Amino acid sequence: MIYLASNSPRRRELLQQIHVHFEPLLFRGPGRNDHDIAEDVLPGEDAVTYVQRVANAKATGGIQRMRWRELPSRLLLAADTTLELDGEIIGKPDDGEHAVAILQRLSGRVHRVLTAVVVSDGLRFETRLSTSDVRFRPLSEDEIRYYVATGEADDKAGAYGIQGRAALFIEEIRGSYTGIMGLPLFETGALLQEFGYSL
Repeated sequence: MIYLASNSPRRRELLQQIHVHFEPLLFRGPGRNDHDIAEDVLPGEDAVTYVQRVANAKATGGIQRMRWRELPSRLLLAADTTLELDGEIIGKPDDGEHAVAILQRLSGRVHRVLTAVVVSDGLRFETRLSTSDVRFRPLSEDEIRYYVATGEADDKAGAYGIQGRAALFIEEIRGSYTGIMGLPLFETGALLQEFGYSL
């Protein structure tokens, strides 16, 4: 059993896919970010630095919560995902119109999806980074607005989920499908095994 420092249902599904037994450490209600972590981009921060910093902050917050609640000592896993387009970090949409604007920018273009995974035993923190390129076909205004109206864009980096209806938008990916979903299983498995977790 490990602790999962994430509210993401997609990360839970992916851990279940590889038969990792976990207990979620939830700090706030559904739809809120993990562990009250500030996700603002710092001045001059690039996407790699940003996503690794936020993932490590989530792991640190999870370890602190584990100690405050005097929970049994176990490995803890945290992750963060962001998008990069033209050197700009694109996070989660603030509302429906923001989601529309993000998808208009991604239409017909290639963007980068970065997911950082952190595993900690409370003393040691190890990080792996997954980077994938995603090409969207050109999208019509009607397609974008219909997609946003489904609610799938809510609370997702880049305003889409590859595992849902947005799969119809994706012409090509180079990299990790599960990394684009939010938890790259290759990197996750390697990290867990590094800490002695048997898969």
